[in-house]
Amino acid sequence: MYRTALRNVLAHKGRLLMTALAVMLGTAFVAGTMVFSDTFGKALRDSNSKSYSDIAVQVVDRSAGSRASAREKSEGGSATLTDETVQQLASLPGAAGARGVAGGFTGVADKKGDLIGQVWSAKGANFAPGQDGRDPRYPMVEGQGPKNAKEIALDRRTADKAGYKVGDTVRVAANGPVIEAKLTGVFTTDDPVVNTGGTLTLFDKATAQQTLLEPGRYSSIVLTAKPGTSQDALLAQVEPKVTGHQFDVETGTKLQADEQAQITQGTDSMRTMLLVFAFISLFVGIFIIANTFTMLVAQRTRELALLRAIGASRKQVTRSVLIEALVIGVVSATAGLLAGIGIGAGMQSLIGSLNENMPNGSLVVKPLTVVATLVVGVLVTVLSALLPAMRAARIAPVAAMSSGDQPASQKSLVVRNTIGSVLAGGGLALIGYGASTGNDSGRLPVGAGAFLALIGVFVLLPLLSRPVVALVGPLLRALGGTPGKLAQQNAVRNPRRTAATAAALTIGLTLVTGLTVLGTSIGDTIDRAVTKSMKADYIVSTANGMNLSGQVPAQIAKAPGVAASSPMTAAYWKLDGTSKAISGLDAAAFEQLAEIKLTSGSADALGKGQLLVDQDVATKFNVATGSTMTATFPDGSTGPLTVGGVYEKGGMLGPVLLANSEIAKHDPKPYVADVLVRGKNGATPELKQALKDATGANPVIEVKSKQDVRDDFSQVITFALNLMYGLLGMAVLIAVLGVINTLAMSVFERKREIGMLRAIGLDRSGIKRMVRLESVVISLFGAGIGLLLGCFIAWAINGTLKSSLAGLTTVLPYGQLAVFLGLAGLVGLVAAIWPARRAAKLDILESIKTD
Repeated sequence: MYRTALRNVLAHKGRLLMTALAVMLGTAFVAGTMVFSDTFGKALRDSNSKSYSDIAVQVVDRSAGSRASAREKSEGGSATLTDETVQQLASLPGAAGARGVAGGFTGVADKKGDLIGQVWSAKGANFAPGQDGRDPRYPMVEGQGPKNAKEIALDRRTADKAGYKVGDTVRVAANGPVIEAKLTGVFTTDDPVVNTGGTLTLFDKATAQQTLLEPGRYSSIVLTAKPGTSQDALLAQVEPKVTGHQFDVETGTKLQADEQAQITQGTDSMRTMLLVFAFISLFVGIFIIANTFTMLVAQRTRELALLRAIGASRKQVTRSVLIEALVIGVVSATAGLLAGIGIGAGMQSLIGSLNENMPNGSLVVKPLTVVATLVVGVLVTVLSALLPAMRAARIAPVAAMSSGDQPASQKSLVVRNTIGSVLAGGGLALIGYGASTGNDSGRLPVGAGAFLALIGVFVLLPLLSRPVVALVGPLLRALGGTPGKLAQQNAVRNPRRTAATAAALTIGLTLVTGLTVLGTSIGDTIDRAVTKSMKADYIVSTANGMNLSGQVPAQIAKAPGVAASSPMTAAYWKLDGTSKAISGLDAAAFEQLAEIKLTSGSADALGKGQLLVDQDVATKFNVATGSTMTATFPDGSTGPLTVGGVYEKGGMLGPVLLANSEIAKHDPKPYVADVLVRGKNGATPELKQALKDATGANPVIEVKSKQDVRDDFSQVITFALNLMYGLLGMAVLIAVLGVINTLAMSVFERKREIGMLRAIGLDRSGIKRMVRLESVVISLFGAGIGLLLGCFIAWAINGTLKSSLAGLTTVLPYGQLAVFLGLAGLVGLVAAIWPARRAAKLDILESIKTD
């Protein structure tokens, strides 16, 4: 039996090629993902291993600087890190020294005025020279460190990238006015920001504090330990000296361990996401493998019957089929492993070519990668062939000798359809329940329901195929005449085979459709939110969404062409004991810049120092217009605030509104998120340029119109969708291989029938048309089911997001869905090219003689 199984593999190697390719592609995806994530993660860890080598203990003030969030600024205490704190910590028994660090966001403009690098990886800090005038953290390779407000130093990579030399004038900016300074030095550093392609600008201490924080303040303090003093011992000495919940105090070892863990977590998350798509590809491959072995068993019924007749047991027949699958699995998984190593190396090179500063290292192929790839490939193949193998063992020898194809019994069809109906019905019920919750708690039922519904639909596909394919019969006859009619009959002749072939495309189209509908719905909701609440012509903000300097709103207000403007501030206060986000706008300009739909009260209440709250807040706190709420301010004091109006939830303004003048009473330097601007003549290019000029053509400050905001959200969603489409591409490719494989084997199975058709007058072009139309029908059937299921699942997921995204509704992009359906038909047409040519070339007489 073992020799028979191996002989069968070699005898049918052409028919098993597509199956082997499906397994190879799926396992290559798995192996490539694991190799790339292991290689990239090790390179990142190695690159950052020296970042904390000179730190024994570090104290960080989370509320300092433009990178601090509105919540951190509002909830930060009154204590700050100053020169006095540095001296106090430096005098500790275990401290060898203490260095104050004034750090924050700093963008560097190139010679054209554009930002160098990415906005989220641009950093500024203070140059802290010792007695010798050098800062060991930033050794100068050219020139010297900055000494006054008109001097800066740049890291070597940034200077080389922009072509700056010592003595050049460089334009830099944080979150306020642009600074033009002389480049006095170029330095090297092992700072991870620079190692990963970011920029680092050094100022003298006073300028760094003035520009990035505030005079006399540090964002962190770094301590070194005396010989014989452990980091933990020094930590114990530091902690009592630094009081305030906004301070983080950690040892250098702990910081490095945390960063290594963060890198590991990030690469693990990336690997998990990629592996999900890899296993989707393998799941698609399961249908191809099972379909292939089912057809092979059907084609070899006489051979298997003969083996049974001469004494082979059912177990031996089952084992022979599984051995074939095992051989294919081992060979394919091995090829997939080798291909995956190549894919991993290619992905690492691609990352390096996209960003030359990304860390690089030798390829990492762990034993786990090898074992996992081989085990997954073999298990998927063998388990997929298990059911066809068991069917082979049940073939009755005498019945099989007289028939090449045993139809499924009525009992098995009833059992199959019953199971499918229960699974699909239960899954749809779970999806409906999850969608009805309207919050995060519904996601688990929706996920479980989607899985059950998908499996149930797969089980029911043979039942669905007959009536669905019958509906397109008139169209097929109109388009293809007799070949079209034959194509329809071929598609419904073996509904299980049609269903198995279509299922692969159903998976792909379900996922693609679901993602597209989700993306379109979220984009539409965000667009309506911006349109609904924004009357301003332009929004001025930093490119990375950080706090704007308090000088920017005043500069913008003076720009020519501005009719009204207001900073949009953000604060976190406790209202009736619960922390809430509060948005601030100038009361006098509110109605010119923003729009809300009030259900009670008046927008004029802002000018009276009263709150406006949305309906959710009103319901949660049981308040209405005229009610009083107790506010706890950042300094710990409390006071009453009157609710002056209630408005509909939604839009960009948040749940609670208050006049900027009221926020300033309790927070003199509030977090400025944006500046809203309305022009005298509307949104004009002249006004946009005037706003840019007012900010000194700051490379990190953006001036966006309403359409620009929409386009930005659209680009983010489009990028995410394109990434998902790319990752699903492997699954679609495997599905195409499945269609090709099924058609090719079907042509071999129907050689006599094709020969008879040719004999009675159907020409070669008619045979090609018949095979192509059959392929298109099967592809469209699978795609259509996938479209419907994907839309339904997306609707359910939208239902669970309504609590976090107000106004979310399901929007069906009919144009894109039609394109997907058209592409599925094209896939079927392309997949049929080789099987159709093969069918047309069959010799008439040899085909008729076929047993």
